[in-house]
Amino acid sequence: MSVALVLDHASVTGGAAKVAFDSALGLRQAGHRPIVFAAAGPIDPRLTEEGVEVVCLGQHDILNDPSRLSAAARGIWNFEAARRLEALLASLPKGRSVVHVHGWAKALSPSIARPIAASGLPAVCTLHEYFLFCPNGGFFNYNTNEVCRLEPMSGACLTTNCDSRSYPQKLWRCARHSAMGRVARLPKVFSDFVVISDLQDGIVRSRLPKGARVHRVPNPIEAHQLGPKSEPASGDFLFVGRIAREKGPLLFAEAARRAGVVPTYVGDGPIREELAVRYPEARILGWKTPDEARAMMRAARALVFPSLWYEVQGLTVTEAKAMGTPVVVSDVCAGREAIEDGKSGLWFRSGDPDALAVALDRLKEDALVERLSNTAYETYWADAQTPGRHVDAILDIYEGMLRTGLEPPASPPPRQHLIDEVVHPLRDGADIEEPLDARAP
Repeated sequence: MSVALVLDHASVTGGAAKVAFDSALGLRQAGHRPIVFAAAGPIDPRLTEEGVEVVCLGQHDILNDPSRLSAAARGIWNFEAARRLEALLASLPKGRSVVHVHGWAKALSPSIARPIAASGLPAVCTLHEYFLFCPNGGFFNYNTNEVCRLEPMSGACLTTNCDSRSYPQKLWRCARHSAMGRVARLPKVFSDFVVISDLQDGIVRSRLPKGARVHRVPNPIEAHQLGPKSEPASGDFLFVGRIAREKGPLLFAEAARRAGVVPTYVGDGPIREELAVRYPEARILGWKTPDEARAMMRAARALVFPSLWYEVQGLTVTEAKAMGTPVVVSDVCAGREAIEDGKSGLWFRSGDPDALAVALDRLKEDALVERLSNTAYETYWADAQTPGRHVDAILDIYEGMLRTGLEPPASPPPRQHLIDEVVHPLRDGADIEEPLDARAP
């Protein structure tokens, strides 16, 4: 089987790329032919070392393009990506090839729809975020720090500044969303969708194209079976991840101050300096290697996952559980699905520093931490989400798509005058304050 894995980056810049590359390596080991197609480099050396084919365009992603106008225009319609993807897909044998999209909003743009539709190959999309449905990709208002329940692209949506940067950028996102839906018709080229959690399934199910097949496949976890922790009640209250507003790092710091504990952060991000200034007691360690981060999770008293948005899974929640570390998790995100409240961790009311402070205070009790730790470890390894299981589940989806012989509804070629409407004004100097933050929803 040949599998074109389509995503923005050829290196790991987040969870989507990590899952795509783990899949590529697993497919290669299983004797299949994965081909990674990406816009932005560099290329992850693991791919080339294991013989995975990579087509990398060597472009900038939207965030790192030195030209704001180029970033804005190519973010809406990447002509080069469409041309190169068309050539790749035309070379793959029909009847035993599939297309699997893991991301498009940070570099590739909606332009990938046309070559996928023209290829006649069955296509599946893993929904690592919500860019197919929401202009800012998160159903989240970055100015109020709350989940957004407005209908995407409605009048209320268009007039609400929910963007992490500025209202002009919100309008740019809406232009891109219009190109994605009206011109590219990207959702309609997929016959199948992979959702990562029950929460996400509930949010997107009614928004998917009629007749689309939906598969629930959790992301894989890299973990070693180390046995129950010998001293579970030692260690820090730990946050692991991007220090961005929607992730709730400020909420954690405030709750830790109220509970009289020191918050520790492994990660970096756009509000690191704000966090350090407002909460000088916080320990901010920056990014660590995956092995170092896992070791810190293993040593922690508890992982705190205070996400404010509809996080689709939260890999660190499950990773900590595999290490035998209990998790304090926000009740608004999908991470709660991995944690039984009071058994393998604690839930708290999203956005409420007092509720989180109460949970942290409870975890000062050594006996409770030990009980939660043992249960977390036992329940994870009773049903471990290993890379091998993930690849098996994905292969079942591919084989089902090929067996049915059903091709996704063909999207007609983009209408050039509509592309002109959304791309050419940007090329001519429309007011885009700065490029989209490609690493935030």
